Amino acid sequence: MTIASMTGFARSTGAHGHFTWAWELKSVNGKAFDAKLRLPQGMDHIEPQARAALMQGFKRGNVQAALSTAGNEAEEKIAINELVLNNYIALAEKLHTRLGGAKPSTESFLTLKGVFEYAVAEVSEEEQAKLDAEILATLNEAIKSLAVARREEGARLLEILSAQVTRIEELTLAARDNPSRTPETIRARLKDQVTRLLETGALFDQERLHQEAVIIATRADIQEEVDRLIGHVEAARDLLKSKEPVGRKLDFLAQEFNREANTLCSKAGDKAMTTIGLELKTTIDQLREQVQNIE
Repeated sequence: MTIASMTGFARSTGAHGHFTWAWELKSVNGKAFDAKLRLPQGMDHIEPQARAALMQGFKRGNVQAALSTAGNEAEEKIAINELVLNNYIALAEKLHTRLGGAKPSTESFLTLKGVFEYAVAEVSEEEQAKLDAEILATLNEAIKSLAVARREEGARLLEILSAQVTRIEELTLAARDNPSRTPETIRARLKDQVTRLLETGALFDQERLHQEAVIIATRADIQEEVDRLIGHVEAARDLLKSKEPVGRKLDFLAQEFNREANTLCSKAGDKAMTTIGLELKTTIDQLREQVQNIE
């Protein structure tokens, strides 16, 4: 069974020299597939490849992918800006000549703004491409982990859905076998209704009365609804065995279940059938709620 949920979380990390990074993926329900990426400054160029990888990994759900980085792929180099330092020294000597006093210490010059410079060695295109490939490889690891998490959640949902489909089948068979829909019961109920009407003194055309009774009995029959519900149960079980994403199909099937249950309830002829119909609708609503989580 490969039923997958649309909810899950995954994280993967990587390193290249002093440069480290981490991907965090979060997935929630969605009618279609939508990916939102949050990338640090300077990494926007990998967005098309990252988005394509996410689209290949998932068919439905809202996926948020965040990349965080730390350090730098090249070591920072510290240098002294000689021009700035010389200007500070010249100014200090000039002030000392005019005003006297102690000469400034070496340490005091080193704290002045602009004396120190931090430079990062530029990364070649080849090195950048290698780094990008490693970052995207880490994303693929996170995608695989998220897929596993979604399948594990899907396995739990499969148990719930299977139980709900079985309950729908049980209720459908209970409706089929309910004594209230036997011809004898229907005739007795109609006879009782006609008797009460005749007691009012109203005149009826017996032939027309017979025709109306046949029409009422036909409208009250639920065999078509029962047959369709049983067919939907078989279709649902086939979908739950599928190795492809079936969330959309299950959602549509749940709507069909609900349509037949509504018709069955409208035809209910007694309290027992009404109770079965209401429980059937409740179970179908619960099924539809769970189906919203399926990819």
